[in-house]
Amino acid sequence: MIGLLGIAMIFVMVFGGYLLAGGHLEIILHALPNEMIIIGGAAIGAFIISNDVPAIKQTIRDMAKVFKGPNWKPADYRDLLCLLFELIRLSRQNPVTLEEHIEAPATSSVFGRYPKIQADDEAVEIICDTLRSASMNYDDPHQVEEVLEKRMEARTHQALHSSHALQTVADGLPALGIVAAVLGVIKTMGSIDQPPEILGKLIGGALVGTFMGVFLAYGLVGPFAAKLKTITDEDGHFYQLIREVLVANLYNHATNICIEVGRQNTPSRNRPSFNDLEEALKTTKNAA
Repeated sequence: MIGLLGIAMIFVMVFGGYLLAGGHLEIILHALPNEMIIIGGAAIGAFIISNDVPAIKQTIRDMAKVFKGPNWKPADYRDLLCLLFELIRLSRQNPVTLEEHIEAPATSSVFGRYPKIQADDEAVEIICDTLRSASMNYDDPHQVEEVLEKRMEARTHQALHSSHALQTVADGLPALGIVAAVLGVIKTMGSIDQPPEILGKLIGGALVGTFMGVFLAYGLVGPFAAKLKTITDEDGHFYQLIREVLVANLYNHATNICIEVGRQNTPSRNRPSFNDLEEALKTTKNAA
């Protein structure tokens, strides 16, 4: 909702200010279709050239996040800590039983209590792969920790692709606006024998291209890219939380200490309070 409010404010302030200054929309509206074909079509074409099909699909999907916000909410962080608590406790009490859950998480009763996490393939794979690695009795926990760190870096790099792709488009839009304006000037020069009032409209129409390129770059596409980066970074904390808890487990800290390490490393806006988490863990123990 806040994203729609921001877009509405941009249009109202820009075009409202233009009208209050005595401007007329007729010239802009008259030139807009042709200018948008040039600028928008070239921008989309450049976007397609610079990305493969999976990246294009990912960017289109991710643009909805600007309006939906981060995927992981405070309750999800609490649920994740409860899930990790159950799995770590199982790994120490009955490793054979744990194997059933990490080898088939889709049918696991433990994962099934947290359907949103269970539906996220990346989160489930990180949890299961790390617990599987821990069961192999690595001599040095740093080995698993290093593998996890590289996996997180790769996940972050891939998740940020949409933001980078949109920012690249935003960087190119002003130049494409200039291309449209130059074409408009070429058209105007072909009518140089026309009276001043006609030439004025032609020149004004040509300048609409420059305006639209800058407006789209800094008013819409650039902010979309920045918002996507912010949301991606925030959602990344969810996966980092998995890493913090499971690394603590590799060093054989007490289960409650592992969970507290994760809670302390959760961003403040999503961090469950100590008492709330204790209540949730008690409920988890009773349900197990």
